[in-house]
Amino acid sequence: MRSSLRTKAVEVCNEKIAKKGETVGLSFYAFFTNKNDDPELLMEAAKWWIKTHELNHFEKAVKIRELISSGS
Repeated sequence: MRSSLRTKAVEVCNEKIAKKGETVGLSFYAFFTNKNDDPELLMEAAKWWIKTHELNHFEKAVKIRELISSGS
């Protein structure tokens, strides 16, 4: 996953955790606006989420932040 997407994903996770607590879940769609203005980046996130890590549709933001921070 490119560094700009990693940075954005960690920011989103941190925001969600701050607002709703450590049990909050999210999907990779949370990293994007409601417009599909960058389909290549969306597919990159989907591949990382679904194919690389075999994650469920919704996962705990804490788990996602840890995976990204560890460089996975």
